[in-house]
Amino acid sequence: MAKFTSDGEIHPNGLREDSTTQEYNLGAKATTTDGRVFRYCKVGGTALVAGKLYSAPASIANHTNLAVVSGAAGSNDIVVTLGGTAATKDQYAGGTIIINDMTGQGFTYSIKSNTAQTSTTGNVTVTTDDEEPVVTALDTTSEASLVPNQYNGIVVHATTEIAAPVGVANTQVTEAYYGWIQTRGPVSALCGATTGIGLAVAASDNTEGAVEVGDGILCPIGYQIAAGVTGEYNPVFLTID
Repeated sequence: MAKFTSDGEIHPNGLREDSTTQEYNLGAKATTTDGRVFRYCKVGGTALVAGKLYSAPASIANHTNLAVVSGAAGSNDIVVTLGGTAATKDQYAGGTIIINDMTGQGFTYSIKSNTAQTSTTGNVTVTTDDEEPVVTALDTTSEASLVPNQYNGIVVHATTEIAAPVGVANTQVTEAYYGWIQTRGPVSALCGATTGIGLAVAASDNTEGAVEVGDGILCPIGYQIAAGVTGEYNPVFLTID
């Protein structure tokens, strides 16, 4: 387990560790003694490669804009009807449910657990965290979207973006293991195209897991500390967190 100092900073050597068992909440933030920031994550089906950019798991279109069956004020249970894709038990644990339209819109709740539903159009009960009961009672006009924890099953960032970037790997982490990914501060990052010092960089659309000068469409994730060379791992200052 990674070791923390008395003031909550993490010792850098702890960031090289991975584990088959979860030791912290997914998304937990750690700051090193030199100011770099990391997030705790679970790796998807392919091991992390140091210097590559990773993204959250892809969202499921059929789990957004869902019809709400019920959600009483003060309750921790919200029942929604799936839109065409089944759900496994606790698939969204640690994620959020967002009320995106009509009654109760604008509220976001952390998810503690969810029931399984093998039918693609059946109902799922989402249980919010104990301290986050429903504020405004939901009704059948309400619509909700299920958002997975952004650090649960991270994958190398694809050239065609399927989810938002979450960080750059600072070490190798075995597939399906738990470990840390960097979100702020200087890091060695794969360059998908030549870049200049001080230029803002975003995810590359020609090399998976790489960064390149932002085109104004994708959100910048940092800036070059030194000039980047295509195919090399060059210094970038991350600003995701």
